[in-house]
Amino acid sequence: MTVVLDLLAPGLVAELSRAVTAVVGLFVASLAYRGYRRNDAPKMQWLAVGIASLTAGVYATVTVADWAGAGTGVVLLVRGLVTVAGLCAVLYALLVE
Repeated sequence: MTVVLDLLAPGLVAELSRAVTAVVGLFVASLAYRGYRRNDAPKMQWLAVGIASLTAGVYATVTVADWAGAGTGVVLLVRGLVTVAGLCAVLYALLVE
């Protein structure tokens, strides 16, 4: 019974959901990158970079910041910066002619 409760601990559930989001995001980014390679379309390359940054990039930076013992404020700052960078890449992909 305690094993089941340990698996449902909020911290573990949050970590697993972030990891699944990163894996799915990398899959979508790889599809966008394949589109870039197939059609030589820079829009798809920037879209791939943006999606990867928004999913796996955020996961990786938050995980590293947590492991480094950074405070909550630093983790939120790093997460925000990576998110803004990813959104800028997606925006650029949408605006490029």
